[in-house]
Amino acid sequence: MIRHIVMWKLKEHAEGASCAENALKLKEKLEGCRDIVPGMLKFEVGIAASGLESTCHVVLVSDFADKTALDAYQVHPAHTALKGFVGAVRESRECVDYEI
Repeated sequence: MIRHIVMWKLKEHAEGASCAENALKLKEKLEGCRDIVPGMLKFEVGIAASGLESTCHVVLVSDFADKTALDAYQVHPAHTALKGFVGAVRESRECVDYEI
């Protein structure tokens, strides 16, 4: 099984919206990718809690049965459709994939 974690730090303002507004939009868009490929076992999107220390604004934690399932997710049209929005609103992105 492979765990795929991605974290985004968002710009203070982008696409005519605040960081907080874009965090909510990104969460909604990511939630649209839940269960889009066979072998996706877990898909959780979180927004950093106000008042708690955080270096990123949005996190995705997802588990896949194997690399084939993760690879299918990466190229799925629903996932690739997010890239334009993410590119416009993110300041930085961190990712780690590991076997569990």
